[in-house]
Amino acid sequence: MTMARKDMALISLVALGALLMFASSAKQIGAGRAAVGPLAPAKPLGPPITLEQVKDAGLSLREAMYYDKLPDGLVRCRLCPSECILAHGQRGPCKVRANFNGTLRTLVFGRPVALASDPIEKKPLFHVLPGSIAFSLSTVGCNLGCIFCQNWETSQLAPEEGQHRLMIGAAHRRFPDIVTSTDEVTPAQLVALAEATGASSIAYTYTEASIYYEYMLETAKLARAKGIKNLWVTCGYLNPKPLRELCKYIDAANVDLKGYSEEFYQTYCKASVEPVLRTLKVLKEEGVWFEITNLVIPDANDDPEMVRKMCKWIVKELGPDYPLHFSRFYPAYRLTDRPPTPLATLKRCGEIAREEGIHFVYIGNVPEAPDLENTFCPNCKKLLIRRRGFRVDENYIKNGKCPYCNTPTPGIFPK
Repeated sequence: MTMARKDMALISLVALGALLMFASSAKQIGAGRAAVGPLAPAKPLGPPITLEQVKDAGLSLREAMYYDKLPDGLVRCRLCPSECILAHGQRGPCKVRANFNGTLRTLVFGRPVALASDPIEKKPLFHVLPGSIAFSLSTVGCNLGCIFCQNWETSQLAPEEGQHRLMIGAAHRRFPDIVTSTDEVTPAQLVALAEATGASSIAYTYTEASIYYEYMLETAKLARAKGIKNLWVTCGYLNPKPLRELCKYIDAANVDLKGYSEEFYQTYCKASVEPVLRTLKVLKEEGVWFEITNLVIPDANDDPEMVRKMCKWIVKELGPDYPLHFSRFYPAYRLTDRPPTPLATLKRCGEIAREEGIHFVYIGNVPEAPDLENTFCPNCKKLLIRRRGFRVDENYIKNGKCPYCNTPTPGIFPK
């Protein structure tokens, strides 16, 4: 493929992602009424679904991983801490894992609703192959219930609404030699798309990648064999057993630590904080590089004392070298009663993080202050990477080290 064709492919895939977001934004989001979950507070199950609906919508009936068969045709999903118990035709809050006749099925294997080529800085991953392209994908669905979700147009959709058909059809028209049908995009085809577009990595992103676990895992295995890095962008709400299996194939992760209190998680996310903290510790144990994002929401998780406690925990349990991204909140989904996060609040969060000893602190989603996303050596304090939005303007890191004082810069950098 020539460079011109690669450029066209990148533009095309970004356009496909934008098309999907535009189309899905017109959808109305529904909610169920039932509830289940031993760790999380009560949250609604997805609406019931029939096999006829699944077939009519062209969804997957691949058997899911990590579940128990129970008496009377019930199943208990063991993928995430909600551990939903489902009867025939029921599905969890994620809306994408359903019980049919005592077998748990994933409805979204091979059914992406977004395919795009992104700067890796968009994930955000600032210490992983700076300036490179990440081939990015998602299906619908999420296993949390965040009322402030910034990607609610896709995370809150049900798979039978059919957005995957738009994306698969568009991908088939653009890359007919790779995406050979309009029914699905297989893991092997995802890897081929990443290769065709010149991506250095594949990012499982946009919604919550954990809920399309089987699709992600199989793709990650194939990508690893081809020398393509795997990036997991996640809320971190995953049980230890599937997490440790995933860690065998994931190179880097960005974990949303949405707040540092159980009250915040229950009120705003319909979830619990402890599983997320556990995920961060497991990633460290398994040697997976990760960065942390904290969306700072006015009058919710922006209390300086909460931020300080969070930073103290990070330094104590994880160490000072994992980057922390504070990101500006914008009113979205069901949380529209407050303004965007003031820049002064974000700067104060950054000051607290540095006071507590975190070496790499970034403030994002603030186009008026791009210098807050630059990387500096924690030893000699000199500039290592200058960024403008998602673009890397200057990168002085050599062989993973500061060129001025030879201090290693933690992360994944070209050798």
